[in-house]
Amino acid sequence: MTILWLVTDNKPGHRSQLQGLAQALAARTPIDTRWIDAPSGRAALWQWVGGRFPPGAGLPDPDLILVAGHRTHLAGLAARRARGGKLVALMRPSLPLAWFDLCVIPQHDAPPARANVIATRGVLNTARPSAERAADRGLFLIGGPSKHHGWDSAGLLAQLDAILTATPGMRWTLTTSRRTPAETESALLALRERGVDVRPVRDTPPGWAMEQVARSAQAWVSEDSVSMVYESLTAGAATGLLAVPRLGETRIAAGVAALQREGFVTPFVDWQRTGRLSTPPERLAEAERVAEAVLARFGA
Repeated sequence: MTILWLVTDNKPGHRSQLQGLAQALAARTPIDTRWIDAPSGRAALWQWVGGRFPPGAGLPDPDLILVAGHRTHLAGLAARRARGGKLVALMRPSLPLAWFDLCVIPQHDAPPARANVIATRGVLNTARPSAERAADRGLFLIGGPSKHHGWDSAGLLAQLDAILTATPGMRWTLTTSRRTPAETESALLALRERGVDVRPVRDTPPGWAMEQVARSAQAWVSEDSVSMVYESLTAGAATGLLAVPRLGETRIAAGVAALQREGFVTPFVDWQRTGRLSTPPERLAEAERVAEAVLARFGA
């Protein structure tokens, strides 16, 4: 039995990464998973220096310690020093890479070629294909302005109109994000009159969007929602990109551009020309690939 400690800052995206790798490990070997809330940075520093880790008191010694998010790094180091185990950081850590037994870093963060680094397409997630996928089911995942992207509600609505007009036989569901502007959401709600099942994010439970993408043959994602692009590909859906303004050429945009070149995603302008979404050359299965590498390296 592999004892797995997941040290979390409880941010949903970070928890999803930890859970995604934990699930992939559990599919390959028996594991005993323990979630641990990361102490504050100051507390974790003193725990590391003192060789103790009170949050793990009463738990079995870990074989593997997974951390995701800057606040968890010192906590993971403290846990390893106090209780042993191999320390795995998901995403590029804020501390020297050599301090970790393994670093799992997205390609868009330009990971160095090191023995203790695995480069991934995007961050890990919990998405998996579903046996309930239907060929006539589609999903729109709408984000909002971010530090990498601006916003154009009229342009977005025009794209949605073109897709709906061209796919009369599809059953469409649409959801928003916490970044979606109120005026955009109001306009999207009007799509209910065209048969779209519009579910604002505030009306959906945790994990709902992931379940929907796993059941959908097609998913159109506004390109600012990079994590959802990778989740859609991991779920095995044919994935289209809804164009939104870019605020310069960033590492995030470069990562999405690489997916376009490799045929994983179809930009809206390409769909306009061909009328179809490209079939990805393979389903992304990065959590599974990393899990196999972890078990091969550490024999857990």
